[in-house]
Amino acid sequence: MPQRPKIAANMLELIGYTPLVRLNRIPYEDSAELIVKLESQNPMDSVKDRIGAAMIEAAERDGKIRPGETIIIEPTSGNTGIALAFAATVKGYKLIVTMPDTVTEERRRVLTALGAEVVLTPGAEGMKGSIKKAADLSEETEHSWTPGQFDNPA
Repeated sequence: MPQRPKIAANMLELIGYTPLVRLNRIPYEDSAELIVKLESQNPMDSVKDRIGAAMIEAAERDGKIRPGETIIIEPTSGNTGIALAFAATVKGYKLIVTMPDTVTEERRRVLTALGAEVVLTPGAEGMKGSIKKAADLSEETEHSWTPGQFDNPA
């Protein structure tokens, strides 16, 4: 694993460089040592930061998307959407997220603050409604790309 940069060019470069901590007070069976990785030390406080950046970076490498040109559209109910919004903003993409209207106001505000456009779907339809709405928007929107968090190998 590369060393954490002393001065990062942008916040995405800090993803994954989270501290490891040995758990000293937990008894070890068979001499196993327990070490935890503090993913809450990622820029957006979540392991999902890795996923958001990885999906966008994989699509860039594959030539599927380009900053300032591609509109990213994704259904979400929370942390992956926030991670995508963070990565999209840093990289210069517009992001539209679809989510059930039952999602907390706090999540909506975080997404909006990160520059995402939030499209609400009826809560009674659950994530299926949000997935369908994202698919519809992708069909209607030129130069759009859907990361597909539920089946994306990145």
